[in-house]
Amino acid sequence: MNLYAIRAIYMSEMARTGRTLMQSILSPVISTSLYFVVFGAALGSRIEQIDGVGYGAFIVPGLIMLSLLTQSISNASMGIYFPKFIGTIYELLSAPVSYLEIVVAYVGAAATKSIVLGAIILATAGLFVPLQVLHPFWMLLFLVLTAVTFSLFGFIIGIWADGFEKLQVIPLLIITPLTFLGGSFYSISMLPPFWQTVALFNPVVYLVSGFRWSFYGIADVNIAVSLAMTLTFLAACLAVVAWIFRTGYRLKS
Repeated sequence: MNLYAIRAIYMSEMARTGRTLMQSILSPVISTSLYFVVFGAALGSRIEQIDGVGYGAFIVPGLIMLSLLTQSISNASMGIYFPKFIGTIYELLSAPVSYLEIVVAYVGAAATKSIVLGAIILATAGLFVPLQVLHPFWMLLFLVLTAVTFSLFGFIIGIWADGFEKLQVIPLLIITPLTFLGGSFYSISMLPPFWQTVALFNPVVYLVSGFRWSFYGIADVNIAVSLAMTLTFLAACLAVVAWIFRTGYRLKS
């Protein structure tokens, strides 16, 4: 494996974050803080606790997951789409760099940015409410797995998109609604039985539930099921990426 090539692409992507600090870091943190203030103030006064956890603290894992999903997709999709847009993808494809090294570099950079952002949001949330992490290992595991999985998903979107508007279609119309409906701001046990069953078809439920369990030991879905579903999503994204490079799908257009 060409570690120098991976490092060059990785550092280039990380440097781009430094040049767009407001968009990459400050904007998501401010947006999440506004979510926290609005939902915490508006609903926290009516919902004191959920499963023994104060509402303000209860929504923190959901807010982190919301930012993690959207930013992982955004960072990875833009990272691979922009070289296609300006034509530098040809330089990359003609260089002595394997497809595996390209994926590792771009996805690794996108996941790193998202994990750092998640840590910043977690620290910011600690200024508003008292937090506890009962299972720090599982918290880090879900954080890393989710960041890598959705960075891979964003990489796929960046390959598929043939215009900037397509980069936003799936995150805005699918991922964000699924996250809001996936128990980020409530427990699905609060829903009527029929809608509880419907919610289980939402893949984000398993991510949010497992991540929240690592904080407070409470979950809407068994932790083993959440972990299995997360690994399934990761395997599916890896399979799609492998197919893209095997067929050359839209790599040069």
